[in-house]
Amino acid sequence: MLDLILMDFHWSQLLQPQFYIDNGGLWLVLFIIFAETGLFAGFFLPGDSLLFVSGIFSTQLAATIYDTGSDFTNLLMIIALTSVAGIFGNAVGFWTGRWIGPAMYTWKDRFLFKQRYLHQAKEFYDKHGGGAIVFARFLPIIRTFAPIVAGIVYMDRKKFGFFNIVGSIAWTASMLIAGHYLQKLFLEKFNYDLKEHLEIIVLGIVLVTTAPVLIKLFFGKKKDPAEPLNSSE
Repeated sequence: MLDLILMDFHWSQLLQPQFYIDNGGLWLVLFIIFAETGLFAGFFLPGDSLLFVSGIFSTQLAATIYDTGSDFTNLLMIIALTSVAGIFGNAVGFWTGRWIGPAMYTWKDRFLFKQRYLHQAKEFYDKHGGGAIVFARFLPIIRTFAPIVAGIVYMDRKKFGFFNIVGSIAWTASMLIAGHYLQKLFLEKFNYDLKEHLEIIVLGIVLVTTAPVLIKLFFGKKKDPAEPLNSSE
């Protein structure tokens, strides 16, 4: 089985939610959610689109761990598990920021790390304060680095924990519920199966969620890389 996957594998599949669902089930989905929100090298992994597509395939995904026998309880189980994965992911990012975060501002750009991502997350955090931990969940790249920045500026642990839990539940629940119930709605009302049009759906989600980041990247005011960090939060 593994040999077959490797023979047909192409790196571009890492950007496709269906690849993780088909080849790893819910366990792999949970790891990707953890990695995308907790490991600075995971910013390129699908987050929003993976959760949305997971909502569409919630029954299939639940069966890879435990099928409760009900679409609704299967969905609740997936929401609970992905929320926990996201919470732990952000916690890892936060403590990474506490331990090695300041040194990251001296790192050179690499394939899986760019200084501008860290500065964008810092600017986003300065603008929104603790709420940035919640808002960042819905912004690719920013959500990977926001908890690291929170750790760097020594945000209060209890305050971070609260926003971390709220943000993770809001993000995972909204994406999963949207995917699950839009699939049912389109199938029942319009006889339109979203499973047959995943490429278009994923592309649409990527465009919508990355638009604010891209606009900021190309049209926003450039930050001075040497600008010192504030530790007000």
